[in-house]
Amino acid sequence: MGSASSKPTDSLPQVWRGPSQTGVSQNLVEALEASNETDISRLQSLELHIQERVAAELKRLREQEAESLRAAQQKLSAEPTADQDQGNEQQRQLSGPSRQEVSKAIQDLRAKLEEKKKVRELPDSLESAKNDVVRCLRENDRRPLDCWREVEAFKEEVRKLEKGWVDKVVN
Repeated sequence: MGSASSKPTDSLPQVWRGPSQTGVSQNLVEALEASNETDISRLQSLELHIQERVAAELKRLREQEAESLRAAQQKLSAEPTADQDQGNEQQRQLSGPSRQEVSKAIQDLRAKLEEKKKVRELPDSLESAKNDVVRCLRENDRRPLDCWREVEAFKEEVRKLEKGWVDKVVN
């Protein structure tokens, strides 16, 4: 085992000839075999052709863009006539409020928001209930469940405050 070579010793290429016709003439097969063109050379020529087409299209688009830019600059540089002034005024009126009007509205909204941020004082009953909860938790730092009465009193005060707020908003 292993004493014989696995490759045949003759250096002639093996050509398979099938028993059936392939539908290609022998002349075409011989012409393809004799051709100097390889897959790589065909791919390179195709790639060069594609690059040329892309470069031509880019050049055409750049020229078109430059032309439209020139036209726009000429249009803008032309002096506006009285008709165009009226059209511009109408366009500005249709577009919405001016910059000054918008900035004034923004300042008004900011002032209203600052007014809303003011913190109101809590009722004395709620403040005392909160202080009772804090005091109890400090006294019973190892047993916080002993403060359930104070917590319930605090919750009741918060419920009253919420109910008053809801009644005020609804009415």
